[in-house]
Amino acid sequence: MGFMRWLRGRKKGDADKTDSAPSLPEQGSEQFEAESQERLITMPLAKADAVTIQSIPDTSSLGKEPITLEQDDFGLSVGYVSDVGQLRGHNEDTLLAFQGVHLGHDASGLFGFFIVTDGMGGHQAGEVASSLAARFVTHEVLNSVYLPFLLDATPNADMQPPTEILRSAVEKASYQVHEHVPGDGGTTLTCALILGRRAFIAHVGDSRAYLLNGHDMRQLTRDHSFVNRLIELGELSPQEATVHPQRHVLYRAVGQREQLEVDTYQQSLPPGSCLLLCSDGLSGVVSDQEMGTIIAAAATPQQACQRLAEAANRAGGPDNITAVLIKTPLD
Repeated sequence: MGFMRWLRGRKKGDADKTDSAPSLPEQGSEQFEAESQERLITMPLAKADAVTIQSIPDTSSLGKEPITLEQDDFGLSVGYVSDVGQLRGHNEDTLLAFQGVHLGHDASGLFGFFIVTDGMGGHQAGEVASSLAARFVTHEVLNSVYLPFLLDATPNADMQPPTEILRSAVEKASYQVHEHVPGDGGTTLTCALILGRRAFIAHVGDSRAYLLNGHDMRQLTRDHSFVNRLIELGELSPQEATVHPQRHVLYRAVGQREQLEVDTYQQSLPPGSCLLLCSDGLSGVVSDQEMGTIIAAAATPQQACQRLAEAANRAGGPDNITAVLIKTPLD
């Protein structure tokens, strides 16, 4: 605070004006004593003024808000959080987020790649698996999709569809996890590649992708869990699934020995809509309705992610909590 007051009090070029600076009065002189008393009186007022200025809502335009407003004008606005929760000793989730902004001649439009993984396995195997999978898939996607477009924005006949690129990247990552992670390490994986107004999603496990458009909160992915399969077969209700002892058991995960089946989706992104990727540490304890309410009420995606993590922790925080929220431009 003191530094900021000092900075505001300086003018450009003040450091070079030492010759013209007024001399200080000698200590013990009447002028010195008078000015000292004046400084003692006015100093508390300076501190109070600084606090008052910060508390005025309009001054938020001098802080972080202009960045968000500018992003809403031309790009994606992104927030993210990864929290260890209340009961776990360490965080086995991984989150990676990349956003490309290209303005000017031959602008390529919106680009973003976002991935959430939730590791599982023995000691350290889960976090190693989740990190390896997230890094490998991100490397593959950036090299296969984004970097070529920097030099040539025109798709060629040899380029695979985005969903096939994602599927291939996740399959290769699964092999890497199986080969290099000790024991039974594995991970869930949900990722989204945003190109213009479309999202291309690849998914394995029970992390999730949601679309929030207005007040409509919709789950885009399908959980590869034992209890969700029972729900699909009509043998278990959604309410019973929330307390089922095997609700965290997966039948599909990155790193499994056999050939991996990867779900892929395409989703249009209406102006002002939000895409949420999260681990089950959030979706498993906070209802879809509550998540939608929190996101809709938040001023920014970052604030929404922080409040989502707080809601999961209030609900007990039994698992690691990871989320990334992407808001599309309004026009």
